[in-house]
Amino acid sequence: MSVTLGEAVTGAARGEKRTAWLSWLNPAYLIAGLLLLVLPALVGDFVLFSIFAWSLCLGMVALSLMFLAGYGGMVSLAQLTIAGIAGYMVAIFGTNGTGTGLGWPWWTVLPAAIAVAVAFATLIGALAVRTAGIYTIMITMAIAAAFFYFARQNYPIFNGYNGFNLVLPPKLFGVDWRQPLPFYYLTLAFATLSYAAVLYVSRSTFGLALQGIRDNARRMEAIGFNVVAHRIAANAFAGLIAAVAGIFLVWFNGGISPGSVGFGPAIDILVIAIIGGIRHPIGPFIGALIYALLSTFAMDLVDPIIGRERFKLIIGIGFLVIVLFSPDGILGLWDRLRARMAVSRDCA
Repeated sequence: MSVTLGEAVTGAARGEKRTAWLSWLNPAYLIAGLLLLVLPALVGDFVLFSIFAWSLCLGMVALSLMFLAGYGGMVSLAQLTIAGIAGYMVAIFGTNGTGTGLGWPWWTVLPAAIAVAVAFATLIGALAVRTAGIYTIMITMAIAAAFFYFARQNYPIFNGYNGFNLVLPPKLFGVDWRQPLPFYYLTLAFATLSYAAVLYVSRSTFGLALQGIRDNARRMEAIGFNVVAHRIAANAFAGLIAAVAGIFLVWFNGGISPGSVGFGPAIDILVIAIIGGIRHPIGPFIGALIYALLSTFAMDLVDPIIGRERFKLIIGIGFLVIVLFSPDGILGLWDRLRARMAVSRDCA
């Protein structure tokens, strides 16, 4: 009895899904989850908000890039732009400090902001997926640069260089969600959902087909898969994650301006994803935590030596050191360490 390729992919996807959900029972996952839940009792409000909550927001943006690059073979420099569009839409559709917002209620602002950002991500996918390699990077970089200059020069819609301030989350159930403790748990909940969604999709029929396209697009097209449609759908899914992260980032910063979506921050997202590792969804969050720690404390460390304005030099050096010793980032170093430990146990 013959088995078609589609049936084989579906069967493999079912097995991968079972493995994915069983992996949540791994003791390392349970310990990490417990630590994240009790973290507010171990650290102060500054560390909780400015490091861990921020790293969760950045990690979600980097996660959207990791999904495209790791599973789809598409490196996009426009993920922060998509997040920025969602943030701008929250400011424009809702309320802001300039008084120019439309004043819509939050239950319409958030879906509308996400819808606009996902539509933009889908458009980027439609433009970029017919290219590969450096050409995809250049197209997405051009789109990111175009949006940056448009936002900076457009005053009727985006308020130009100044952007918008006092863009804050709604106070629901009597809770100020921008306070460190509520905001941390809110970002933790959505970061966990984003992580689980990427893990689930990557092991679904669609995700396995996307990985097949990453490895050999011509072969997948020859056996009947729509390569373009899969890549566009991947961009839309990644855009959804980036859009949610963009809403949290605008709430974290209390506003948004063109500098938030500039070329420098877009490169930072790529650095975060590579530092952590793009082979697994946990990598972007590891990279984001390292980036947040360096960004917060490196300034004080380098100020007496090279000046506060050059603190990103430390981040760049750290990035080069990690990539030099492990092109797969922190996850690659961890895999090497586990392999050496396993060899040592076998030899003993």
